[in-house]
Amino acid sequence: MEPGVSEWFARRSSRSADWPPRLLRESKGATSVSVVLPALDEASTVGGIVEVIRRDLMDVTHPLVDEVVVLDSGSTDATAVVAAGAGARVVHRDDVLPDVPSVPGKGEALWRSLAATSGDIVVFIDADLIGFRSAFVTGLLGPLLTDPSVQFVKAMYDRPLIDGSVALSDGGGRVTELVARPLLNLHWPQLARFVQPLAGEYAAHRHLLERLPFATGYGVEIALLIDALHEVGLDAMAQVDLGERRHRHHTDLRLGRMAAEIWQTTLARLHQDGDLQTVEPTLTQFVRDGSRYLPVTHDVTALERPPMVSVLGDERLPGR
Repeated sequence: MEPGVSEWFARRSSRSADWPPRLLRESKGATSVSVVLPALDEASTVGGIVEVIRRDLMDVTHPLVDEVVVLDSGSTDATAVVAAGAGARVVHRDDVLPDVPSVPGKGEALWRSLAATSGDIVVFIDADLIGFRSAFVTGLLGPLLTDPSVQFVKAMYDRPLIDGSVALSDGGGRVTELVARPLLNLHWPQLARFVQPLAGEYAAHRHLLERLPFATGYGVEIALLIDALHEVGLDAMAQVDLGERRHRHHTDLRLGRMAAEIWQTTLARLHQDGDLQTVEPTLTQFVRDGSRYLPVTHDVTALERPPMVSVLGDERLPGR
């Protein structure tokens, strides 16, 4: 583990409860905040999320959020109608930068949202969350509004896998644990202490986001994490524990496609860095200990033995 990363984990990790709205209102000043929900066929959940944001953070005496925008990626259900009815400004993907032909993908919606919003801070929230709480937004805003040196904040949380009436406490982050975490640990060890590197809930200063490229698909989250590290450094990044995140789960086939996009995105950045051979043979994973996460680092050095013929020689191999 790179020196200083353990210290960063302790200093730059916090909980949503550490950032009460009162404290944030005192710190907000003239800073404007946009909340963006990228959405594709999320009529069953998007309205409830918008309603909570408006009730708790906008329709109050001292608002913390200045606008909530649902960036619709071409929904065929009632997503746009429901979101507008709940009080969001709904913008269709194709109506933003109309001279630039749009492509499918979550990252495309997030990228175009920068041209459709005006906040000094942009907060991204997935539109499929179940049981959404306004602390998701205030938690992400906390480090950005109170510490000028912080420019990028990522959510961390437990992700139970819901199977009928059964909730598996740690089964909801399969692509994270099987693809994203090993890749980051091996090639970008500075990012190994991010608990949820693929979290769809994160916030950043606009001036940073506008300087970063956006992968158009599911690789957008890991790409922004890596590119933000290169742009501003680890100490300008933070993470906030939001407790638990529940959402609609994807099929294994769709998760496979997501994993492929993440691999492609990270490989492109490895080529840009110019060294595919340098790896850090450790893997940091996380276990919940009450109100905090504990990092546990394992040695995952992959050793290989030479062909047996090079050890014994042709004449000593059985059957020769």
